[in-house]
Amino acid sequence: MSNNTNIVIIGGGPAGLSTAGALAQLGIQSVVLDRNAHVGDVWAQRYDRLHLHTIRAFSGLAHLPIPRSNPRYLARDQFVRYLQDYARHFTLNITHNCSASAVRRDGVSWTVETNLGRWRAPHVVVAVGQYGKPSMPNWEGWSAYQGEVLHSVSYRSGASFKGRRVLVIGSGNSGTEIAADLLEHGASHVANSIRTPPPVVPREFLGTPVQLFGMVMSVLPSRLADRMGAAIARVATGDLSGHGVRAAAWQPFTAHKVPIIDVGWLAAVKARRLHLRGDVARFTPTGVAFADGTTEDFDAVIAATGFTTGLATLIDAPVSLDDRGYPRHRSGGPTNHRGLYFMGYTESTRGHVFESNRDSRRLARLIQREMAAPSR
Repeated sequence: MSNNTNIVIIGGGPAGLSTAGALAQLGIQSVVLDRNAHVGDVWAQRYDRLHLHTIRAFSGLAHLPIPRSNPRYLARDQFVRYLQDYARHFTLNITHNCSASAVRRDGVSWTVETNLGRWRAPHVVVAVGQYGKPSMPNWEGWSAYQGEVLHSVSYRSGASFKGRRVLVIGSGNSGTEIAADLLEHGASHVANSIRTPPPVVPREFLGTPVQLFGMVMSVLPSRLADRMGAAIARVATGDLSGHGVRAAAWQPFTAHKVPIIDVGWLAAVKARRLHLRGDVARFTPTGVAFADGTTEDFDAVIAATGFTTGLATLIDAPVSLDDRGYPRHRSGGPTNHRGLYFMGYTESTRGHVFESNRDSRRLARLIQREMAAPSR
């Protein structure tokens, strides 16, 4: 099956939906290819405890704010309902259960190969996100380990780990939230392996969402913003060295990365209910050996070890990706290939959905101008 259209958006998550909505606001129709069966599945399939770390007012997609009837921080299912309402509001044309396998130039257009056939369009927006493929290190001894191992993408709730000894590997927001969730559901022992210590900030400070601090300080020189952010964090969290929390190896504004936004992890560490460990050296048949030479037995290991974008195997467009597999070009902007765009790859302290909203509006206007321009 072959389909011809004007604009194909690959990815039905918030970035892809916001792009389709911003285009619809300008009267431009697009086709969204979503590998999931329903709108919002990319969020619905995540762990039960999940809430947005960003506030309602700055977590909506383009041209349709989240209704005020929702709480300040939306729970997972509330955000899923909003995404579904968004798609209905703009009557978006979404093809579900459609996985793209290749994007390549085809004369003046682009061809997108999928499991449901081929789409050809002069404009293709790649919005599959930063979390395309789970990343699982090949630890020594892993195959001989007798316990349960799963990536954080497969984790749903700590209820199934009640009474068990669990190690969480990784110190991003997913890893720290999962560690806290395990304790809340009665895991008998929870440890958190941290290779590169991140900065830690509370979700709110003095009643103000930390996202707002990030927005205000994002206009400052990055080093100055990092110093100010670190000073606020010290006041908000206190001296953490006595609790085994090592000094951060990077800072949010210079690294363009989101810190740990604490929603229970730090309290568990301070109460000595959550046990911090160093990097994993290897697995043993019954547990893990750490880089400091200590070993410990665990019934289960949850790897919150991140993701790769998966773009390197998807896109056949020279010089469009960097060494990490991320787009070289700004989300929502032009690239070195006419008609190819990226959405949803802006990393900042202002919030991922907030950036997608801004980037999608800019991209919709760019595509509108390019559609009106004479062919080259």
